Amino acid sequence: MLLVLFALFAVAGIAPLIFRKLGRSTFYVLAAVPAIAFVWLLGNFPSFTDAQQSAASGLPNAPPSELYEWIGPLNTHLDFRMDALAAILCLLVLGVGALVLFYCARYFKSEDANIGTFGAQLLAFAGAMFGLVTADDMILMFIFWELTTILSYLLIGFNRTRMSARRSALTALIVTTFGGLTMLVGLVMLGQAAGTYRISEIMAMAPELVSMGTFIDVAILLVLVGAVSKSALVPFHFWLPGAMAAPTPVSAYLHAAAMVKAGVYLVARLAPGFNQTAFWEPMLLGLGLATLLIGGWRALKQHDLKLVLAYGTVSQLGFLILIMGLGNANAALAGMAMMLAHGFFKATLFLVVGIIDHKSGTRDLHQLSGLYKSSPLLFAVAAMAAASMAGFPPLLGFVTKESVYEALLEYAHANGTPGTLLLVGVVLGAVMTFAYSARFLWGGFATKKGLAPTPFPNVPALFLAPLLVLTVATVVFAWVPGVLEGIIDPYVGLFPAAEHPIHLGLWHGFTPALWLSVLTMLAGAGLFLARERVFAVQARVPALLDADRDYKHLVNGVDNLAIWLTGRTQRGSLSFYLVVILIVALVVPTFVSVWFTTPAPGNLIAFDSPAQLVIGVIIIIGAIGALQADRRFLAVLMVSVTGYGMAAVFALQGAPDLAVTQLLVETIVLVAFVLALRALPVEIWAKNPTGHRLGRALIGIGFGASMVYIAATAMASRIAEPISLAYPELAYTGGAGKNIVNVTLVDMRAWDTFGEITVLAAAATGVASLIFVRGRGDSRLRASAVATGSVDLGSEAIGSHGRSKAGLAVARNFARSTHDSWLVAGHTLAPERRSITFEVVTRLLFHTILLASLYLLLTGHNTPGGGFAGGLLAGLALTMRYLAGGRVELAESTPISPGTMMGVGLGLASLTAVAPLAFGLQMFTSAAFEFTLPLFGTHKFVTSTIFDIGVYLVVIGLVIDVLRSLGSEIDERSEGRSPTDLHDLVSDADTGVGR
Repeated sequence: MLLVLFALFAVAGIAPLIFRKLGRSTFYVLAAVPAIAFVWLLGNFPSFTDAQQSAASGLPNAPPSELYEWIGPLNTHLDFRMDALAAILCLLVLGVGALVLFYCARYFKSEDANIGTFGAQLLAFAGAMFGLVTADDMILMFIFWELTTILSYLLIGFNRTRMSARRSALTALIVTTFGGLTMLVGLVMLGQAAGTYRISEIMAMAPELVSMGTFIDVAILLVLVGAVSKSALVPFHFWLPGAMAAPTPVSAYLHAAAMVKAGVYLVARLAPGFNQTAFWEPMLLGLGLATLLIGGWRALKQHDLKLVLAYGTVSQLGFLILIMGLGNANAALAGMAMMLAHGFFKATLFLVVGIIDHKSGTRDLHQLSGLYKSSPLLFAVAAMAAASMAGFPPLLGFVTKESVYEALLEYAHANGTPGTLLLVGVVLGAVMTFAYSARFLWGGFATKKGLAPTPFPNVPALFLAPLLVLTVATVVFAWVPGVLEGIIDPYVGLFPAAEHPIHLGLWHGFTPALWLSVLTMLAGAGLFLARERVFAVQARVPALLDADRDYKHLVNGVDNLAIWLTGRTQRGSLSFYLVVILIVALVVPTFVSVWFTTPAPGNLIAFDSPAQLVIGVIIIIGAIGALQADRRFLAVLMVSVTGYGMAAVFALQGAPDLAVTQLLVETIVLVAFVLALRALPVEIWAKNPTGHRLGRALIGIGFGASMVYIAATAMASRIAEPISLAYPELAYTGGAGKNIVNVTLVDMRAWDTFGEITVLAAAATGVASLIFVRGRGDSRLRASAVATGSVDLGSEAIGSHGRSKAGLAVARNFARSTHDSWLVAGHTLAPERRSITFEVVTRLLFHTILLASLYLLLTGHNTPGGGFAGGLLAGLALTMRYLAGGRVELAESTPISPGTMMGVGLGLASLTAVAPLAFGLQMFTSAAFEFTLPLFGTHKFVTSTIFDIGVYLVVIGLVIDVLRSLGSEIDERSEGRSPTDLHDLVSDADTGVGR
């Protein structure tokens, strides 16, 4: 299972590269991946059904299962399990997925934009669905659940230049994400109540959990909200027809065979254990019936063939949820069989619409005429699929609908009037299904009066092949339904045995279910023949439930509220924002302290040593100086005094690691501030623009006093032994290091650090995105290349950030030399900006500081230092080189782009996270190796050092991005060079002649 999952995602990852070589034929390569997995699935099907039978006998964790530790403290694991239910869904996910990808090879053209991305996303969606149905951990299932949401958003919005596609994609994202987050709350409640997040274990404990009452009832209700939103049930049904803005292969796969079946799968997964909870039947039967009727009614008045199928899909999803919601053995058999039949015929019909649209240029049934003559094979395929959807014999749709009627007749007999009303509603929905199936076939292929035959070229055999495979399945399984029943029976065995079990078959005699089928077909035919009258009635009857309209009103209301709220809070005044934040941070803790009568701390010590007092006074002076400064640069320097003072306090308190890090951070921040100040006025303001100096001072002093009080109270309120007392031993025995801080960062709390470096990379990207409005690329112009003309300036000089042209502009104005290998400031800086002393110091210290940064990196596990401190120190070395030589020198010293460096750092960190999984360990588990080297003696290497190297690279990349964003880019803009000068600059550099 894990190999199949990996293959789907891995090939999806490299798919865009394959498209560059093979064009649209790459879809055949992509189709081979789920096709091979489908063959594997069929070959191992007996073992999956055996596992399900073992689960039914009381062994919920029977193989085949694959279990891996993931996040132990959160009780989250990479658990996969292939039982009969998962295998049935995988038949659709893999089988239909392979056929749709095969179909895409003729649906798209090689020159179509973004088809590489499209193919990758569609295959990745197959991987996400495979992971969803095989996941045996609820949190893991939720992750795949949300992956399908994100990928469906991207696929629906494939035509990104169309407003309707973007709007429909966003609607689908919002609605299904709302349902998913609601479901997450229910999953957490269920997992906490059960004491495990293993789905198989929870299902084994279901009787005990159900007896807990309201808590579990509410948990299941929240989970079902996710299911009905994903499967587009009322009131969430409106997103699915809008999603038809997606390319037709997306509709055939996501909205007929895969994504919308996720909700049905979840209901089917929970039905054996939780169908007796309080909200189960009212929610699933009520919403299912309403969706069945509303979707069928809307499908009858659509003129777009794709929308006819879309509303038909909504209707039949309600049908499926309703049947699975009955929660008994007969309903389980009927529901699973109907789900397979629906996947076969609905995917076929969507692919038919794709061919019609592709060949004729329209999907409007009022403009199509005579296609049954021009493409008889396509008509035959469509007729088979539409007849199966209508429940016409002898096709699979008829077989499964018969079983549904039998299950509903049994339910009506057991539940009296409510069951009878449910049966009547389902029959009415089936009548409308027959009618819109006939409408689809007539609209797409019949000859219309007054319309000339629609031009329709021949359909290539490869274009038709996937449709033929699905049609064959629809026909063959109707004649051998025992095969499907044998596949489904292990799942049915999870329910109590039915008193009168039903079976799949074409002929059961003259039964009530048969007469209901006859009634359905006759009434459906009459409804189709009276379509004009029906349409006139529909035009006069107002919509009682227009969820799409209500959703738009809701979104507009939220937008208006946001505008009103923003207009009153977001004034563009930093002072106002700070006042609000500080007042809230001051009032809330004070209120809590007074309300709960928190005792005041005692034994306060003003300072531990005279040096600490001196440093404290310096910090206070720096803070006051920052307030009184009338120039930005002076204010920044005063703020830095407080930061350096904190570093000194750390050093005095015996925390050299924190002191070093604080010192380096403060220096880097100071440099960043100074670089940014060049784009701001020198003076802060002539007078205080907001006034109220006394009030603002009181707020600031009150906030500081409040924070001191809270910190002192928190420390004085401790009654348990601090966990930090165990850190020295944990660091050495668990993390194999003596530096507690570093071991904590890269081992004991590696997840936190991983999140922090991810945020650093995201922040750097955000800053650069604000600065580089002209785009961000990775190519950089080296000073030596400019000087010697050894590069193709016509291509490389047109680099991102526009910095290369600025380097050319500077280089052409000053003398050139090919003798200096680095720090050629004389050739890259104006004379008034040069500092010979600084250049000499930089030449002496640059490499030494880099070596010192590596020393901090490699020894940080046992002595003060580590990847963060080492990266900051290396960043300072690059800062010196930039200040000494300018932006061209910075580009020369950093041939690797900051984005690449941060990406490699995050990649190394991720590698150390997942590598232990291969050895059956938890993520971020580290290992220590001792070895002896000649002359150097015995040494110990800890694998968390690799993680630290990743941190080192991320920090360096961050510093370089800051230097290039706030340094090089502002340098270039200050020179006022225009892009139109580039051609002349390149010519000058080539010829050595200035203008």
